[in-house]
Order: sequence, then structure tokens, then C-alpha cells
Amino acid sequence: MPRHSKKYQEVLKLVDRSRAYLAEEAIELVQKTSFSDFDASVDLHLRMNLDPRKADEQVRGMVLLPNGSGKAVRILVFAEGEAAKIAQEAGVDYVGSDDLVQKIQAGWFEFDVAMAIPQMMRKVGRLGKVLGPRGLMPNPKTGTVVQADDLQRAITEARQGRVQYRLDKTGNIHLSIGRTSFSKEQLMGNLAAVMEAIVRAKPSGAKGQYISRITLTSTMGPGVKLDINQALALKLL
Repeated sequence: MPRHSKKYQEVLKLVDRSRAYLAEEAIELVQKTSFSDFDASVDLHLRMNLDPRKADEQVRGMVLLPNGSGKAVRILVFAEGEAAKIAQEAGVDYVGSDDLVQKIQAGWFEFDVAMAIPQMMRKVGRLGKVLGPRGLMPNPKTGTVVQADDLQRAITEARQGRVQYRLDKTGNIHLSIGRTSFSKEQLMGNLAAVMEAIVRAKPSGAKGQYISRITLTSTMGPGVKLDINQALALKLL
């Protein structure tokens, strides 16, 4: 049996697998080779020349996509008192304290972003083993541990398209930069913002070539390799 569908095999013929494309060409090709019957995600995959086991080779942070992510984001905030009121008025999906901790401990994960005010981290810390592997644990480095008077801004940015990137256990970074329905200019802007952020986040322990491979793909489409040097030089205008 073929590994991929006939549609995949057909669009695969449009991609030169031996070539590293300029970002503009890669985006056009990803849009052209997307054959799903829904508005597919455009995903960025980076193979990093880093050892995820070493503390000084970690890469993690947040980046605001200037043209949004195209995805409805479900936001959960761990907060009490005035901070909980601020979160509710900002329109988050879930606000709570011990009740949310218990619900998550029981196996509930129906949210995409989790935030917390610093005073709540003593309680939220109990969830590290279940939220950490999913990339959902509130952390000051990713802007998800937020002072009460900064909650409104953080929530607004999360709604607009603030996404997290992090080095996984296999030494890769994966994140979405938008949808195939976006214009080429919108996807280019989001890609530039991500690349700038990751270049800035280069860890002190990185040696030699920082990134060894960059690939763009739609949800079901084939991967398209990017020219690394050009991608690293991208700047958000």
C-alpha cells in the first residue's frame, strides 16, 4: 500500500525535494500543494543544532504574529480576586484557582493557553508534570506568568496571535505561522517575526550552525525546504 494518498503523491511532484527555496517561493508552494478541504495550518519546522538535554542550549519564548494565527484561542487564567475580575472582563474562556487545578489534575485540557498571576504559582506548580510536556505550563519566560495590571495586554496579545516556541526533546521547534487562506504577504510577515525571535533567542551554549534545516508545510501537504541563510536574515518591516 502507498504511504500517502493519491492527492499527496500528485502535489508532491510540484516540489523539488533537493532544492532549498526562498521564503516567498516556499510559501506560494505550500499554498499551492495544500489539498485539504479545510483552511489548513501553515506550519514551520526547524531542526536545531542544539542538545535539548543541556541547560545552556535551551530555546523558549513567545512571539506575536503581526497578522494573527488564524486560530481561535481558548485562554485559561489562574487568578483570584481583582485579577480574576480583570481576566473575566477581558473575555477569557476559563478563570479560577483550586477548582481549575483539580479539574486539570483529573485530566481536563480543553484550552490552548494557560496564564497565571505570580501569587497563583504555588498552586499551579502542582501541575508541572501534566502541563509542562504539553507546553501549557505558565512561565515568566513565555510571558504567561503575568502581573494583574498587565493581564489585559497579555490576554489581548494571545487573542491576536501570540504563539509559543520551544525546543522539544528531539531538538526541533514546531509552530504554526498562519493559514493557507492568508495572503503571501501575511505569511511572510509572520515568518519574519518568528525567525527574528528565534535568532534573538540563540542560547549561550549554541556552537557552530544554529539551525540545520527549516521546512514549511501545510497540515496535509508535503514539506518544502527553505534556504537557511535567507530565512535567518528575514526582518519584520
